[in-house]
Amino acid sequence: MSLDQIVLLEESLTLAEMVSNSSVAIAYRESKFILEQDEEAQKLIARFAKMKEQYDEVQRFGRYHPDFQTVSAEVRTLKRELDFHDKIAQFKKSEKELENLLMECSRIIADSVSQQIKVPTGNPFFDESSCSGGCGSGGSCGCA
Repeated sequence: MSLDQIVLLEESLTLAEMVSNSSVAIAYRESKFILEQDEEAQKLIARFAKMKEQYDEVQRFGRYHPDFQTVSAEVRTLKRELDFHDKIAQFKKSEKELENLLMECSRIIADSVSQQIKVPTGNPFFDESSCSGGCGSGGSCGCA
């Protein structure tokens, strides 16, 4: 390993520590801890996970499954409950903010090397390389 590589690794660790100690990361860890301690939220998450398993099973057969309508409606209702639960919503918000910070760091690093380096944004509509092939557009999207 060269001296340049060692310096680069040390700088990477420094950046990682800075991100980890940022207000965004601290808020994420705090909201995660609060969410983990909330019994009501944990029960709701467990109910949703169980219902999601049923939903996945029903989806294999689609609308021909006898419980398709019932299970689909229940999953949507539970998802809505999850989305409107205060502690779950706060956790999701802080998680998204941390994700945005990490993506911005990745973008800055990539751009400092070359504008041609692609960094996934987590949103396929904005990713330059969102297509992994087989899209049927004849390669006009840039896929291989």
